[in-house]
Amino acid sequence: MMTEGVIWKQLLAFSFPLLIGNLFQQLYNTVDSIVVGNFIGSEALAAVGSSNPLINLIIGMFLGISTGAGVIISQYYGARDREKLSWAVHTCVALSIIGGVLLTVLGILISPWILTWMGTPPEVMDNSVVYLRVFFGGSLFNLVYNMCAGTLRAVGDSRRPLLYLCVSSLVNIVLDLAFVVAFRMGIAGVGYATVIAQAVSACLALRALMKTEEMYRVQLKLVKVDVRMMKRILRIGIPSGLQHSIISLSNVIVQANINVYGANAMAGFGAYNKIDGFAGLPLQSFAIAATTFTGQNIGAKNLKRIKKGILQGLVISLGYALLIIPVLSSQTGRILTIFSSEPEVLRYGAATMRIMVLFYTTLAVHQILMGTFQGAGKTMVTMLIGVGNMCILRMIYINLLVPHFPSYEAVIWGYPITWVTTMLMDILYCMRGRWLPRFLTEQADD
Repeated sequence: MMTEGVIWKQLLAFSFPLLIGNLFQQLYNTVDSIVVGNFIGSEALAAVGSSNPLINLIIGMFLGISTGAGVIISQYYGARDREKLSWAVHTCVALSIIGGVLLTVLGILISPWILTWMGTPPEVMDNSVVYLRVFFGGSLFNLVYNMCAGTLRAVGDSRRPLLYLCVSSLVNIVLDLAFVVAFRMGIAGVGYATVIAQAVSACLALRALMKTEEMYRVQLKLVKVDVRMMKRILRIGIPSGLQHSIISLSNVIVQANINVYGANAMAGFGAYNKIDGFAGLPLQSFAIAATTFTGQNIGAKNLKRIKKGILQGLVISLGYALLIIPVLSSQTGRILTIFSSEPEVLRYGAATMRIMVLFYTTLAVHQILMGTFQGAGKTMVTMLIGVGNMCILRMIYINLLVPHFPSYEAVIWGYPITWVTTMLMDILYCMRGRWLPRFLTEQADD
């Protein structure tokens, strides 16, 4: 429980297993890129890199629903409401199964069409289609794992998801090497390795929920959609899912503008994204910790603890950002050579990193405040702030300003500019205090 004790220690203790687990998840994604770049070629590396925005676009809605589920579960767990907690957990599992089936069909059908719309170069198209179709073929495992792991995190258990991700990552790495290097299966082998690894983590997470004796235990006979609980989950989850998907859509459009500069630019940007994936993991972990912390303390009706949690979370998050910026800035070339030795790929990757990393402090603030708002159930507000800045404003920039200064670097600047405006709106909303539930604001007045 995160409703009592030393706050900063709890935030770090909760975040650390999340961080290690996400590092392993990024590790096997990065191994995909390393194996592809070194054993298949730069065109295949471009295919994997350019596929990520599309994957995030299609899967974002379903992951947003899992966020809504985690908020509901953390609040019921903080309030010790056994009956409603059970309804929420079993409805979540049912929704993940339904969503997994739908996502498999949707992803396989529309992948070629969206890749064409993105302006994917002909030399990259075939590999991209193969990789995406294999990836979406395993959507059921992806969603079940995320929903089950989200449930465990919502009740304060971030250690078991870490263990399952470690196992999954090792499986993926071994299969990557076996399928691509030994069996010469090409980019399809990378996709199959990822799907099998996701299946392993999904089975382990679901088994943990079925074996526990705690009040969030899953019983297969009770797995069904409770309409009332589904409405509560969707009311919080759909805005979060829309935020994921719409921002991912803007990233797809940015990726389309990057594709104009060819396979080397795509590969360089994809390599930076892998590095950014590692660098941003602690910030994402702190955000999830803030969501769980806020949700449980709202359930426990503890206003003072929530406010202290925001301040201590910001100190932790900003401290990390100020440490990682000089490291990445000084080691840009060495890090990028892990993914490719081609000069043009390295040039584009370095140009991207030089622009992006200087603004990680804005992301540090945004992640903590966004996590706090989501823990309070204010996902509609986080959606409006995120979509307004990271999608609408970014698209205005791309379509109105970039044509006057046409360059790869001009496209990339769309990211940090909108990070800054997002952070400023987060701070303004936080200071106004309207994200707090009414019973807590009344408590403050008293």
